[in-house]
Amino acid sequence: MRDYYRQTKIIATLGPATESRERLAEMIIAGVDVIRLNMAHGSGEWVTSVIKRIREVSYEVGRHVAVMMDVKGPEIRTGPLDEAFELKAGDLFSFHIGAVPSGVQGVSVNYPGLPHDVKVGAIVLVDSGLIRLEILDKSDSAVYCRVLTPGKLGSRRHINLPGVEVNLPSLTAKDEGDIRVGVDAGMDFVALSFVRKAEDIRALRGLLDSLGSEARIIAKIEDQTGIRNLEDITRAADAIMVARGDLGIEIDYHTLPLVQTRIVELCLKEGKPVIIATHLLESMISAPMPTRAEISDVCNAVRERADSVMLSGETTTGLYPMECIDVMKNIIRSTEPAERRKMNETIRPVEPKAKMLRSAALLAQELGHSGVIVFTRSGFLAYTLAALRPIGVPIYAFTDDEALFRQLLLPWGVEPFLMEFNSDPEETIQSALDYLKRKNWAHSGDWLAVITNVLAHGKIVDTLQLRQVE
Repeated sequence: MRDYYRQTKIIATLGPATESRERLAEMIIAGVDVIRLNMAHGSGEWVTSVIKRIREVSYEVGRHVAVMMDVKGPEIRTGPLDEAFELKAGDLFSFHIGAVPSGVQGVSVNYPGLPHDVKVGAIVLVDSGLIRLEILDKSDSAVYCRVLTPGKLGSRRHINLPGVEVNLPSLTAKDEGDIRVGVDAGMDFVALSFVRKAEDIRALRGLLDSLGSEARIIAKIEDQTGIRNLEDITRAADAIMVARGDLGIEIDYHTLPLVQTRIVELCLKEGKPVIIATHLLESMISAPMPTRAEISDVCNAVRERADSVMLSGETTTGLYPMECIDVMKNIIRSTEPAERRKMNETIRPVEPKAKMLRSAALLAQELGHSGVIVFTRSGFLAYTLAALRPIGVPIYAFTDDEALFRQLLLPWGVEPFLMEFNSDPEETIQSALDYLKRKNWAHSGDWLAVITNVLAHGKIVDTLQLRQVE
């Protein structure tokens, strides 16, 4: 068995700094597990070409990655400006539905419902919260504000309305178009932005079903409404992303670490993968080394037992994308072996087979230098084992489904393998053991827990077996 096995997965966002074939190969070889496509800056044509490139490079280097499409989602933005406004504290400034009246210091917005949704006295945040304004008055077509925090307001800046439940669709026309292209190109995951309720997930699932796609849905938690409906959203989605960029603006900033912990704990309880995203190594966009605070932040995400940590701007436009990946791996490598907690005891397996998985994980932990082998066509066994968080126990998931093989790259501790299944379960087990030995995942004499089924007197029986690699 290998001396060290990384269980926390790494997601990297593709962009100008990394989308060449050469850089893609470097990232995949370095150990990135999932490639994220940020559709806030991507077109359908780009998706088609880049997924094709990812698949080709993966085959060339002999290591595969999953592809996540992160759709832009509904958002409120200011309109175009010929030149930026220099806003000072105390200035009066207005947001208008349609054209801005002559002689008025203001800007248009793309959301007609803005005056209806907001209240006098509420706070408007612009450009990732850099500019704060207080609402003084409103009409049917405009919102009138006073600047609280000064700044330079350029074109098409993002607007946040903390605590306001806006009446925006969960999927925009652009999102639907991008998703259709992503389905055709073979994406593995789709991340839905600004998820506010479980119905948003069900609407997306309906679209994917209509397109014949089995892509799994990742719900991005980014505002207070999503937090209020967190339990229902978590149960409806396949995975959760703690999208700390907008979330950190929408809620009181000092509560963000507590909210992150709450989301991770809920996902562990519900058995759903959870991703920690945004600003993990933000300083490395322009610096070759992370700050001490960033090192602690990544370490904390690993110690909280998140499934994955994600790089955004660090690998899209950053100067040091490969260094960021190495930093992630080094922090994970130092943190994981120091973890001494028991397995996840908050998840309550109901099905007998799920309880058998817990026994297999405990057995592998007790054996030491062991692992668990599962054979799956749905992903249930591997995802459930991952949620149990057996420290130091690799989860070897064998499947004959190529799409599922890539979807198994997201959950914690799972190492998937694509392999044809034999009609004889014993032959399938032997093929798996031979594969692990041949690829140096296991050595002669290693003991492995194997979850499989056998045919006994005409009945299929689920079994937990203890096998030694020959």
